[in-house]
Amino acid sequence: MRRPWRVSLFAMVLAAAGLPIYIHLPRYASVDLGLDLATVGVILMGIRVYDFVSDPLLGRCVDGWRGPRAGIAAIALGVMAVGFVMLFSLPPQTEVRLWLVMALLLVFTGYSLGTILLYGDSAILAGSAARDAQLRLASWRESGLILGVLLAAMAPLVLPGGFAGMGWLLAGAVAVVWVATRKLWARPSHPQTRFDARGFLRAGGGWLLGLAVVNSLPVAITSTLFVFFVEDHLGLSGGAGPFLVLFFAGSGLALPVWSALARRIGPRAVLLAGIVLAVLSFVWAASIGPGNGWSFAAICLASGIAVGADLVILPAVFAGLLGRAGIATGQSFGLWSFATKLSLPLAAVVVLPALDAVGFVAGQPNPAEATARLVMLYALLPCLLKILAGAAVLLMPRHIWADSSASAAPERQPG
Repeated sequence: MRRPWRVSLFAMVLAAAGLPIYIHLPRYASVDLGLDLATVGVILMGIRVYDFVSDPLLGRCVDGWRGPRAGIAAIALGVMAVGFVMLFSLPPQTEVRLWLVMALLLVFTGYSLGTILLYGDSAILAGSAARDAQLRLASWRESGLILGVLLAAMAPLVLPGGFAGMGWLLAGAVAVVWVATRKLWARPSHPQTRFDARGFLRAGGGWLLGLAVVNSLPVAITSTLFVFFVEDHLGLSGGAGPFLVLFFAGSGLALPVWSALARRIGPRAVLLAGIVLAVLSFVWAASIGPGNGWSFAAICLASGIAVGADLVILPAVFAGLLGRAGIATGQSFGLWSFATKLSLPLAAVVVLPALDAVGFVAGQPNPAEATARLVMLYALLPCLLKILAGAAVLLMPRHIWADSSASAAPERQPG
């Protein structure tokens, strides 16, 4: 794998269109755009209905693309940049809900296309479909992803222009990253075979897709409610930024450690260890009250370390499974992209209306019932979901976690 930092950079800019949107959108849409939380949840769920159709189609386009791979990367980044500016920096030119939907469609379409390309080309970028090579690639890729999430999550908190400045900043970052990483895609495309759904399921792809959804729901829920929990339950106004830094620092620092452990003791054992740590973190979070900043700092660090295991293990195992089974990667990662993104709107459409129903209002004094609902949704519900994910890992067929002896990629990746 040559110049893996380019993989990190590409992942970094893609990450800005993922989790940070869900961290900021509830408060941005309610405070700056004047929309209620239930409406935001419905919009996000509607976007995922669109993804249900578009992500597999985008995967098919990636598999069948006959031009240079750089063309796909340019389209993905360009569409995403326009969406960022529309979402955060330009005043709505139509009815506000319609404008928000159009901007989100652009952001998430570009994000999906770029993600499918990056993950679908894992074997070529890593130089092999073997497990160890995939784990090394995942460590570089997910490190970039975490850095991108951290920077985008912090941007509106530190930029003088707030969200308006964030839109232009992200668009500029997209342009810089394209120039720096275009050699990553300096190779012709080789259209892949038609997607074999039966072979995909026989290989265990369905198990991993289901696990991806269930295992990512806890992070989706806590991301959606993070600012509310910090400011409205703990009463630590302005503390969300430093806590986010701790969370993502924990993830980033843990990635190479989890990757090395997975190569030594196997990905299944490492994933289970991360799940146990996450469960303990959620239980602790449920027990703390207002002003308990030091405890929450430790929780953020521990839960970030736990998430690092998810990030490095699951995509690498999925890519290895596709390589062993000889299944078209673009369409497979189209399904993967949809499955992993599904958790965020599912979280929003469940937890935001649930808070709305008990009269929760961000930034205002709330009744005890609303605060208790917030704690239950932020800590206890994710804890139960993580336990369910751990049970799924234990029940999955062991061949899914097997190594691949493949050592050669179809061709050497330039750059």
